[in-house]
Amino acid sequence: MKKKIIIIILVILAAIGVRYGISLFNAMQSTKAQKAQKAPEVTVDTIKDTEIIRSYEAPGRVVAKYRVDVLARINGYLQKSYFKEGDFVKAGQTLFLIEPAEYSNAANVAKADVENLKAQLEYAEKQLARAEELVKKDYIAKSQYDNILSQRDSLRAQLASARSRYNDSNRNLSYTNVKAPVDGRVGIIDVTLGNYVSPSSGPLTTINSTDPIYVTFPLESTDYNALAQADGADNKNRRVEVYFSGGNKYELEGIQDFIDNKIDPSTGTVTLRATFKNPNNQLLHGEFVNIKLYSNRPVKTPIVPLVAVQENQAGKYVYKIDEQNLPQLVYIKVSGQHGDNWIIKDGLKTGDKVIVDGIQKVMPNTPISIKMKNSDKSN
Repeated sequence: MKKKIIIIILVILAAIGVRYGISLFNAMQSTKAQKAQKAPEVTVDTIKDTEIIRSYEAPGRVVAKYRVDVLARINGYLQKSYFKEGDFVKAGQTLFLIEPAEYSNAANVAKADVENLKAQLEYAEKQLARAEELVKKDYIAKSQYDNILSQRDSLRAQLASARSRYNDSNRNLSYTNVKAPVDGRVGIIDVTLGNYVSPSSGPLTTINSTDPIYVTFPLESTDYNALAQADGADNKNRRVEVYFSGGNKYELEGIQDFIDNKIDPSTGTVTLRATFKNPNNQLLHGEFVNIKLYSNRPVKTPIVPLVAVQENQAGKYVYKIDEQNLPQLVYIKVSGQHGDNWIIKDGLKTGDKVIVDGIQKVMPNTPISIKMKNSDKSN
């Protein structure tokens, strides 16, 4: 019985040994096959610098050059309006009428006072002329002449005062026609017809100028410093493009003509402003847009061919060749295209080598057969 058990055990051990031997043989054969497999051939290119007019993108907001509140300058009932909300108006165009009767009557009374005093002054001038002849011949006393002269001077002063009141009454009368102080687009009417208004009533409406018009935008301080360094003394009047929210480009280019004198500590950005012509009123005050700002001078910048760059959920990446000539997956950041190349912002530098052809065969840290671009030499 014991002999049978020993024989069974030996058979089992022999079977295990045979199976292990077969597995070991298969593993060795697989390793040999892998070693015998030819390393994939890839084409490698070197990262180079090129001179580029750099561009920077940022969100922007359209801002009217002038934003003017239209106010009542006198007291009275708002009688008429001569525009529709949203209309484009010209400077000097009448927008509202404040009931003019009171101010028209005051102007008529002031005019009558002026005419009355003018007539009195004319009579006094004639009296004074006669008195001058009479006093020379001693027909009247000098004191009587002085009295006539004093009356004439008093009337002159009264006439000057009456004329000032007349001018003031005409000024108030003119304010019954509330006019647009600038060209622009009228907003909502804040005070409706029939209301009693005064200078303290607040804006009747608001006008936003439309042509020219501003676009303000924030630029990261690092980008601004790079831009300022590249342009040197030519640090103004840069070219700016505007893109609407739908992606369409505004037909006219603007000029960046203002830079704020501080960095916003909460965002780390510098506020810049560009001025655009807006003859067709396509840009509206308060509208959010996207801008592209261009440097004035070209900058030496590393670029990488588009074909070398792959993308996944983590971002754009390339296969960079390390010191052992092995491929390593490296994520990069770009700042736009330049022809058939990406402009490198981060992740690669001049002189780095990247795979541009045969990428689909590559695995990180796996040997490859390297062929340099524009060269038949293999490493």
